Amino acid sequence: MINKLLTEFFKLRHKLNQYIKKLSKTRYLHRSKTFNFLLSLTVGVLVTSIGITTDWATTKTSTLTYKTSWTNNSIDSTNLLVQNNTETSKLTYKTSWIGNTIGSGNLRVQNNIEAMYVAPDGTIYTNSHWDEAGMEAGIYKDGKVIGAIGDTHGWSRGGGKAVTVNSKYIYIAMTQGSRGKTNEDYPPEGTTWHCVRRYDLSGKPAPFPNGRGWDKSMLITSTKSEVTGLATVESELYVSDFVANRIRIYDTDTMKEVRSFTVAHPGAITIDPQKNLWIIQSKNGSNPAKILHYSQSGKQLSQQIADIVEPTAIAIDHQGKLLVAENGPRQQILIYDIKDQPVQVGSFGSKGGIYAEVPGEVRDLKLYGLTGVGTDASGNIYINSDGFNKSGTDLRKFSPSGKLLWRSLGLIFVDNADADHKTDGVDLFTKQEHYLMDFSKPAGKQWTYKAYTLNAFKYSQDPRLHTSPDGTFVRRIQGKPFLFLTDMYNSFLQIYRFNPATDGKVAIPAGMFVGTNSADKPFLTGNWPPHQPEKGEWIWRDRNGNGKFEKNEYDTSKDYPYIGGWWVDSKGDVWKALRTEDGIRHYPLQGIDPKGNPIYSYSSMEKQTTPKIFNDLRRIEYFPETDSMYLSGFTVDHPAFGDDAGVAGSEIARFDNWSKGNRTPRWRIVIPYDTTGKREVSTAAISVAGDRVFAVTVKTAEVYVYNAKTGTQVQQLKPGPEVGSESGWIDIPYGVRAFRRSNGEYLVFVEENWKGKVIMYRLAG
Repeated sequence: MINKLLTEFFKLRHKLNQYIKKLSKTRYLHRSKTFNFLLSLTVGVLVTSIGITTDWATTKTSTLTYKTSWTNNSIDSTNLLVQNNTETSKLTYKTSWIGNTIGSGNLRVQNNIEAMYVAPDGTIYTNSHWDEAGMEAGIYKDGKVIGAIGDTHGWSRGGGKAVTVNSKYIYIAMTQGSRGKTNEDYPPEGTTWHCVRRYDLSGKPAPFPNGRGWDKSMLITSTKSEVTGLATVESELYVSDFVANRIRIYDTDTMKEVRSFTVAHPGAITIDPQKNLWIIQSKNGSNPAKILHYSQSGKQLSQQIADIVEPTAIAIDHQGKLLVAENGPRQQILIYDIKDQPVQVGSFGSKGGIYAEVPGEVRDLKLYGLTGVGTDASGNIYINSDGFNKSGTDLRKFSPSGKLLWRSLGLIFVDNADADHKTDGVDLFTKQEHYLMDFSKPAGKQWTYKAYTLNAFKYSQDPRLHTSPDGTFVRRIQGKPFLFLTDMYNSFLQIYRFNPATDGKVAIPAGMFVGTNSADKPFLTGNWPPHQPEKGEWIWRDRNGNGKFEKNEYDTSKDYPYIGGWWVDSKGDVWKALRTEDGIRHYPLQGIDPKGNPIYSYSSMEKQTTPKIFNDLRRIEYFPETDSMYLSGFTVDHPAFGDDAGVAGSEIARFDNWSKGNRTPRWRIVIPYDTTGKREVSTAAISVAGDRVFAVTVKTAEVYVYNAKTGTQVQQLKPGPEVGSESGWIDIPYGVRAFRRSNGEYLVFVEENWKGKVIMYRLAG
């Protein structure tokens, strides 16, 4: 009966709290002391404790937010008392960010640049398939983003991998999917238009007679494959139609097709001083890639380039030489004299790219994952590296002599950071990047891009090339550094080791846990990894140290397929939460093998029972130093409304003396969760560090801060003006990670997928 009454009280409290927040959104009501006093007094009469936010934190200082916490002293978990615990100290924090040169605003470095065109004056026009904030195509100059090419996002639209410009218009490759609105000129159901869209030079759509789409600015070139190359010659626009094996030519003003000619698998196009075309012919099966030479009329000329592996972009420089972005093992820009038969006369960038000298270490002339090259009229060189498996934008301008003039970075997409404890947070890692921090510098200037930790050539089976991890745990095991990565769905836990002597800064694939295969399909579909067991779940360990998945390297079992969360404790033990009654799995570290891989096995796995208060366990964090377990999930008192698979639950509970069998919580916290079923309020992730527990909400990206000893809420963090006082939704189960430095300061990292960065709060201890 008591529990039932408490449940009703908390439902009422939640509804009142939401209503109060709506009432108190005006600036006057937020700052009115009289209003807040009367409001607190009134609500206090109705329920034991209600969370009242008196002021949002947007700069360095925040006012405390009070929240009900459930505490337990000597009573058992079935007779929890509800207490109103508050702290009266005023804590401060600052907002900063990591991974994007620009921290706020609509004009920031986009997620990926997959194609670019450089105008004679050094203006750069870009294109990509997707940018979370809708800037698939952008305009850059002098190291700044000066414009966005509009209307490329939403309404089933996306960008593409080709862009070109003439004296009047910008032309970009794009796609338009169906919307069930053929009367508004959208494709019919099941059809995608692959188009060239025309814009004026400011980035606004430029319609034309018989243009398609809602604003008549789209030229449909195919319904089978995307546009893979664009170029203009005088009044003609040349378009690569990959599947049709054709180059199509259109009038640049009327956009009517005037002719076409055959080229097998055409890709990027550039125009030489004689106004002839150089076209990348993409590799096809056993047929290697080439660069072919054609006249405007479609006659194939005798010159061609075949001494390349993976050309991804081409351009003509101010001297008439051909520049080729070679994305094979060389990772260089190759320079050809094309006056007669093409002859390579030079190269730009370090041979081997990012893997030269100290592998993975970032240097000015070390390139990686090349997607764009161009020059301006002065001979300056512009190069974009996109990494491998779309690691993020790295756009650089060099002088003709090879000096780096500026660099624009947009390295983050669906990612979060974690700190290396040994260096006191000076070294930070995301899934592919290593950053070096200088906390004395201003917000957004504290990070330096130190290393790219993925080697796509030496370790072609690296799970990061075949999956989309997004949550990073940095751990020191027996003094050695390791990375552990999981994904948006908690499908797996990937393990990486380091060996500076052989691999520099590269993270070497070392192991992997995968969830249980269901009856109809494996957890990981497709041809990767090779030799994976068909049934059950598995642990892979790289026994011979070559980074490949081989037959004798799997340990198998069969368990429950629905995972709530992963954790790696300070000793290196792995924990897994399953959404069942016996839903905790503990994999004690069995040592480190001769190749440097941590050892885990199903034979040593321990099954532990979920505490009775939980009926759907979602997150788990265990700290062996204090023998404290923190769990979050949905409880009997606060059940889920629907599946809500991606959220952290409705409560967090702390259990002391966990290894001794205690399952009575020291305290329970009711965390934000929408009891209406509309999913407007929910908690995405939790993180424990020092004396604080952090929880971040999905849609508002607000971080609730609790005292780890008492469960009392002490603060609420909100993005400050340094990042435009804005954040996107939290998309991942580890969207908040926290670390306490030796000076007591907390670093709180929050995923910010929308504008392509990681938000970092610096919170006084």
